[in-house]
Amino acid sequence: MNLYNALALLLVLAAAFAYLNHRFLNMPPAIGLMSLGLLGSLALVGLAQLGVGAVLNLARLVGKIDFSALVMQVMLGFLLFAGAIHVDARRLGRLRWPVGVLSLISTPLSTGLVGGAMYLVLPALGLPTPLIYCLLFGALISPTDPVAVLSILTKANISKDLEIKVVGESLFNDGVGVVLFVVVAEVAQFGPREVSLGHALAVFMQEAVGGLALGTALGLATAWLLRTVDNYQVEVLLTLALVAGGTALAQRLHTSGPLAMVMAGLLVGHLSRSGGTMSEESQDYVDKFWELVDEILNALLFVLMGLEVLVLHLPGRTVVAGLAAIMVVLLARLLAVALPLGLLKLSPVFQPSRHGVAVLTWGGLRGGLSVALALGLPASAPRELLVGITYVVVVFSIIGQGLTIGPLVRWLGVSRPVPPPAVAEAE
Repeated sequence: MNLYNALALLLVLAAAFAYLNHRFLNMPPAIGLMSLGLLGSLALVGLAQLGVGAVLNLARLVGKIDFSALVMQVMLGFLLFAGAIHVDARRLGRLRWPVGVLSLISTPLSTGLVGGAMYLVLPALGLPTPLIYCLLFGALISPTDPVAVLSILTKANISKDLEIKVVGESLFNDGVGVVLFVVVAEVAQFGPREVSLGHALAVFMQEAVGGLALGTALGLATAWLLRTVDNYQVEVLLTLALVAGGTALAQRLHTSGPLAMVMAGLLVGHLSRSGGTMSEESQDYVDKFWELVDEILNALLFVLMGLEVLVLHLPGRTVVAGLAAIMVVLLARLLAVALPLGLLKLSPVFQPSRHGVAVLTWGGLRGGLSVALALGLPASAPRELLVGITYVVVVFSIIGQGLTIGPLVRWLGVSRPVPPPAVAEAE
């Protein structure tokens, strides 16, 4: 099957699952699409056991898709820009301290906690794994996934400040997580003597700081271009070129493409609303275009994640290890959020959110980013084991945590008040 037929099949499945979810299940799109993809895959696995040849062909097709490259090099930049362009940058700026601390401190802290705990847990399950690969798992599973968070949490009616904290952290901490993953992967491949602290810091500066600088430059340049033209077709095309060209340029410069797209999206979105770079008509078209891009790519991503079970090898011990990892990851997330925010409370300028730690812990969803990083593990790693564990954690996170985050915020009393119908229509 060629590339066109593969893409056509994926689009047909995404459209069918989206229809079924909207018509009958009424779940958040990410949860409904992944659940249907997962259930469909499990049904196909059952048919494969009965010797149905078409299922084997589909499994081979899914196996040929480079999920890691598709997510990291193609989808992620578009999804992050589509999410960031709609974020309230002014409110995010007011919450820069908790968002910054969660992005820069919580992810490395969680990496160490998860890695250390899994190093103790896996031997007890008969799956002894070297510490460096446990830390590698910690690095890929610790960053909250911006795609999953934006798709699910923003629909949970959470209070605006808490939403900005979780969404803001998820947008920025993936850059930190990817840098950590790259450094730990180099240590695993070449040994700790070959990868110095100075080298690790240099990689961080080049990837993270370089990505932020590139995104700032591209965002400001695009905002200036948008100010000089009043034609919504051209303006949509400029934003599309920004993401496609900016992602390619970031790869060329070895800087963080995701961070660049987050920064560019925040700037373009903020300046278009407060700086008057676009007319109301153009703003409406640009917003709707990127909402559509977001929905289509999310549909493809979560359907593909559900179909991945066709090509994964998940023996019983791996599933048990994945269930244990769920508890480890949640506990590590709790500590990695509570400790830094506890230190921030000592500052007179920091105003903690009520039940913020609970919402940030349960709302820190894992998704396609973790699966993509796991599938990109070096050949020397126990890849099959770590990919299987990651998949179990991600499925629980998206379906289990995603379905319960809404009821949790209502139970804690931190949901946004529902506006009267007249106000809602005016908005």
